[in-house]
Amino acid sequence: MNKTILLTGATDGIGLETAKMLLAQGHTVLLHGRNKDKLNTVQASLNADYPQGSTVSYVADLSDMAQVQALAKNVLSDLQQADKILDVLINNAGVYKLANITTKAGLDARFAVNTIAPYLLTKLLLPAMNTQSRVVNVSSAAQSSINFESLVGNRPLSDSVAYAQSKLAITMWSRHLGLALKGTGPLVVSVNPKSLLGSKMVKDAYGLDGGDLKLGADIFCRAALSDEFKEATGLYFDNDAERFAPPHPDALNNDKTQQLIDTLDALLRSLIIVEE
Repeated sequence: MNKTILLTGATDGIGLETAKMLLAQGHTVLLHGRNKDKLNTVQASLNADYPQGSTVSYVADLSDMAQVQALAKNVLSDLQQADKILDVLINNAGVYKLANITTKAGLDARFAVNTIAPYLLTKLLLPAMNTQSRVVNVSSAAQSSINFESLVGNRPLSDSVAYAQSKLAITMWSRHLGLALKGTGPLVVSVNPKSLLGSKMVKDAYGLDGGDLKLGADIFCRAALSDEFKEATGLYFDNDAERFAPPHPDALNNDKTQQLIDTLDALLRSLIIVEE
């Protein structure tokens, strides 16, 4: 059965490999990228190679919450016009090392892209999803306790620390939202695709060629579509261990998780981001 799947960060790395796998299965993939020219080139190549599937493309810089809001609005409008639901949202886009870590709004861009944007995008797209839909959030084996001053852009961190904190944060809100929506909304699961796969991010961060990206793409496709994940809402899948596993202890701490949710909601209100 053809599914409609929004995939952020679809122009390279694990995202591109995931798009290929989904299109090979005949699904409709809504491709997101930050660079319009690169996105158009990737879309044309995918359309030529996988005629059994179909694509739509969307441009947005996920470090800018106004662009995240516009992305959601455009996706919702297109889905409504096509009379389709959003079957799967894969929040894959992520950053590690940036030349400029501060956004126009004064946020840490690594938290903005890795944590805040997927939170906002997911919440804005909930009206297009149902109880059979799924949200797959990209976590990591690297997880460390959140400095909330850094989350809101008030205290700079090194690349590795910011990345680990941002990935714990997405794991925490995935569990919270998944449990809150259980039975009434989409399934929400967080996935570590596997450590040190051969993405541009890994090459930039560690100077390594890394492992086969298809390993990460495969687990994303399984999380998005397979019965293996049908009861997985709120859970964390560790593809290093190849099983569902306990996340960092903070993700199981309700007080710390509520502090995160309150911080994210207050931050988005301060940016005049209004859920429509």
